[in-house]
Formats: sequence, C-alpha cells, structure tokens
Amino acid sequence: MTEQVSVGAAVHPDSDADPSEDPALTKNLVFAAAERLFAVHGFQKVSVRHITAEAGVNLASVNYHFGSKDALLLEIFRRRTAELNRMRARMLHEASDAHAGKPPVRAILEALIAPPVLWLDPKGDRMISVQFIIRSRSEGTEEMREALRSDVSHLRRFADALLAARPDLAPEDVYWRLHFVLGMIHNNRFAEFDRLNTLSEGITHESDAQALIKRMVNFAEAGFGG
Repeated sequence: MTEQVSVGAAVHPDSDADPSEDPALTKNLVFAAAERLFAVHGFQKVSVRHITAEAGVNLASVNYHFGSKDALLLEIFRRRTAELNRMRARMLHEASDAHAGKPPVRAILEALIAPPVLWLDPKGDRMISVQFIIRSRSEGTEEMREALRSDVSHLRRFADALLAARPDLAPEDVYWRLHFVLGMIHNNRFAEFDRLNTLSEGITHESDAQALIKRMVNFAEAGFGG
C-alpha cells in the first residue's frame, strides 16, 4: 500500500515545502537517504518520516519530489538498475570491439558478472546500491516485480551474443544456461558469503572482488562448455 506524506496527491512548493530548500539538493538528499535506509533495513520497515529525518528535510519532500514512498522506491530501482546495465553494456561493447564483433563466451560472461560484483566490493562506494537491488527482488513493489518479469532488453544483448558465440548449442540450452548464470549472480549475497565461510571453516574469502569475479566466470564458462 502506498504511503502518502500528506492528504493531497501533490504538495505545492509554496505550501508545505520549505522555500529555502534547493529543490535539486533536497531531491538528492531524499534519494540517497531512502536508498541507504531501504538497503539496510528493508522496504517495509522504513517510513517516509524515517527518510525525511535521515535526509534532514521537510516531511512533505517525498510527496513533492516523488509522489509517494512506492514511487520513490521505483525511481531508485529504475535509476540503479539502469546504471548497472549500462556498465554491463559498455563492457560487452568493449569485448565485442576487442574481438572483431565476435566476443567469446568468457568475455560475454565477464561483462554480465563483473559489474554487480564490483558494486559489492566493500572498498567501493556502490555497495548500498547493489544491496537495494538485491532487496528489490524479494521485497519490491508490484511495479518493480513487473519490471523484473518483463523488461529483458538488457539481457537480450547477452543472449544474442551467447547464441552467436555458441552456434553449436540449441538456442533452448543457451537460454537455460544463461538463466542458471543469472541465478548464481542473484544468489551472490552477504548471507550466502557468511554461510559459505562457516561451511568452509574460514578458508573462503569474498573481500577480493577480482578474485571472486574470476571464480564466478570460471564456473559460468564451464556451464557453457558442452
């Protein structure tokens, strides 16, 4: 259910919003605070009041700049997934250029896998964003779930590249193997790292992003090997 911060569908800037606020700055403060709170505490536990208190802005700011809590969630989701998929597309384009338009399976898989793993790197500044995306898969609004179900444009280029790289495989097998690779990526979360570390009695480490990417690409490439 959408949480509104005022009785109206929108807030006029001359009424509830603070006229001394810079609109662009306020919107960015709300966006950043909401992303951080949602990523850490979950979508249902965070209220509009929590967000505006964290951002240090007027309570009406969420409704004025985004329309509602659900609309704010959707904007964060769209912006971050678009950024992630642009990074993937750029890496795939670079791989294609490096191989005369015919990237091998390994290069294709690295372009798909590396961006979210790099975002997870504790030494980087995108961990909150990828944590938000991970939560979106289990806690997202209906609009977010619909986007996950139906918006496959970013995956189409990878499927096409894999079909071209492995023409000997039946298309059905290529799609299934891509699906399994995506499952590995989506399961690459901190809870699973902790469980793996317990299972291995401390010999596994996820702190080295490049090493983790190499392991994941090795595994995924093997899945396309025969």
